[in-house]
Amino acid sequence: MSADCVFCRILANQAPASIVHRDPLCTAFLDNRPLNPGHLLVVPNRHADRLEDLPPDTVAAMARVAQRMAAAVRQSDLGCHAVNLLLSDGRAAGQEVQHAHLHVIPRQSGDGLGFRFCRGGGAPPDRATLDQIAERIRRASRE
Repeated sequence: MSADCVFCRILANQAPASIVHRDPLCTAFLDNRPLNPGHLLVVPNRHADRLEDLPPDTVAAMARVAQRMAAAVRQSDLGCHAVNLLLSDGRAAGQEVQHAHLHVIPRQSGDGLGFRFCRGGGAPPDRATLDQIAERIRRASRE
């Protein structure tokens, strides 16, 4: 547990949260600044800043819980038409709380939310460039 982490305080019952699910590996609770009604966060019970700091079984548990929560939100009376799953890993990716977490964001048609990717101008990279980048990632994953 990290004393300065709001999610750790929630998990230790030292801060309020509307908890929807709890198991030995992860907990799901409502986001206190929801993008839409039913917006949930799935967090590991063990503090970890980044996704890569978590054991694979915890990441798998988070995905299973997110899948169940997405189905539950769709089946609820909240008017959910679709779901975005979002994991921002690091400050540059928009992670605001430095405790790994997965957003389950209910969506309604025309809700005004969306992802805007600014890819820049010009032609997409050629296959040789993509293959070189792929090789760099493969090498790093073996280290």
